[in-house]
Amino acid sequence: MNGKRATAFVPGHVTAFFSAHPAADPAVAGSRGAGLTLSDGVDVTVETIDDASAASDASATADASAALTLDGEPASIGAVADVLAALGVRARVELETDLPLGAGFGVSGAAALGTAIAANAAADRGRSENELVRIAHEAEVERGTGLGDVVAQARGGVPIRLEPGAPGHGELDAIPTHARVEYVTFGELSTEDVLAGDTAALTAAGERALSRLRADPRLSTLMDASREFAERADLLVPEVAEAIEAVDRVGDRDPDGGAVDGSEGGGGSAAMAMLGRTVFALETGLSDAGYDPAVCHTHPAGARLVENGDNRHSDNRRD
Repeated sequence: MNGKRATAFVPGHVTAFFSAHPAADPAVAGSRGAGLTLSDGVDVTVETIDDASAASDASATADASAALTLDGEPASIGAVADVLAALGVRARVELETDLPLGAGFGVSGAAALGTAIAANAAADRGRSENELVRIAHEAEVERGTGLGDVVAQARGGVPIRLEPGAPGHGELDAIPTHARVEYVTFGELSTEDVLAGDTAALTAAGERALSRLRADPRLSTLMDASREFAERADLLVPEVAEAIEAVDRVGDRDPDGGAVDGSEGGGGSAAMAMLGRTVFALETGLSDAGYDPAVCHTHPAGARLVENGDNRHSDNRRD
């Protein structure tokens, strides 16, 4: 017999720049930086499993949880299993997303956070929002798959991570704005490999970018700081660099890097998503440069429970 079901939507998140701040306590560890949350995201449906069905379910794992599917195919995301274990919930988890995997969109963080929110509702665990964000953040940090996506996705908008860590430790601000976002992905880039290496140069570049944005919290500043960060941290890959240059060539930008029409972030504003072989642009930058991008918008709110039948995630609109 199946148990109760609940579904959460978590926005995607592209990190513009970051600095890494490890710590022995995963709740304290994290990153400082900034990025955009996206209307393209991940739907996470959790269905609890009672003891009788779990005993006969060949797909159930022995340690915490049960089957995980991603767009209908079997998958394995360690942070999801860790979240279910922390909540003491045995469940099936279904993930649905239009976002590319391993390309800098925070899919693993969304899976962890969405699982925490949906499992809490389905199993009636009675945890607060901050507790659920902390559980998901800790799972991501301990698995080495992310440092700041979860807290950003919980907030939504254009979050600025002022201090690292889960709620109670970290501190967030945001740029109060909304924008059309385009993106093109050229492949995966391993977050685990980058975070496991020497992050000294990366962190120095991230701190410089954050100081710049805090002094001038506008989208145009975020995009320019992101481009500088990718170069200083030696993370810029050729395909992304080429796309950024193409956007620059067709973009009508004033001497300060803004849009000529006065809107914030014009067609010439593009940068690299961290960490992935992905270029993202504001407004129509990639379209104007001849690419066929996926199109979405910044997400006005963070992760949330949704009702059955809600139009939860975008269809990569080309509008």
